[in-house]
Amino acid sequence: MLVACEFSGIVRDAFRAKGHDAWSCDLLPTDRPGPHYQGNVLDIIEDSWDLMIAHPPCTYLSRSGIHWTTRGLRDPALTEDALEFVHKLMVAPIERVCVENPIGCISTRIRRPNQIIQPWQFGHGETKATCLWLKNLPNLEPTNIVAGRKARVSKMAPSPDRWKLRSTTYQGVADGMASQWGAISGNESAKVLTARKMQAWQAVRDWLDGSPEQWQARMPKVTRMVRPGIVIEDDE
Repeated sequence: MLVACEFSGIVRDAFRAKGHDAWSCDLLPTDRPGPHYQGNVLDIIEDSWDLMIAHPPCTYLSRSGIHWTTRGLRDPALTEDALEFVHKLMVAPIERVCVENPIGCISTRIRRPNQIIQPWQFGHGETKATCLWLKNLPNLEPTNIVAGRKARVSKMAPSPDRWKLRSTTYQGVADGMASQWGAISGNESAKVLTARKMQAWQAVRDWLDGSPEQWQARMPKVTRMVRPGIVIEDDE
């Protein structure tokens, strides 16, 4: 599975802890060791992922970002470019997709989110309304509703890392995604693997259903197999 626009590695590692082959991708390097593609996610978005969770930058999409745009203090083209990027993520050729962002113009310009979650539903006594746009995924169910409604993120003091801290996924939310959506992805992968095994066994049965002469006729040039899937042919 792919975690797009993530440099923290939090969601990626939550899925890897459940046994999934999870990769993160961002223009920035990963903050913690782990499988990470540093570059444009559109370069790898068609590489046969079965699940993608995307965190597109919200700078030009959130309510606070749009505030600066509507006041004429920011180029509206930046929002249009951001919306185009979000749309590409939503329509990616991946079976299951979640796009995550704060409340903003995605809801009015593309479509309304499937659900809005809060960190206090996942073990963090804080508020930070987060929209989820889902494709072939169920709503994320709360895992640990706790007291506390502090708006810690929005009230962070200015600092060089403020933007990174504000955009980092809560661990409880990441764990909820991994346990709930990872189970769906794992079950589907197991079904595909089982189907492939059955096809392989049927091929073996079909191959053995005949005489040695018929077996030889089915492999006229093969002289020996170096390893599964690689054979050396007799060209004479």
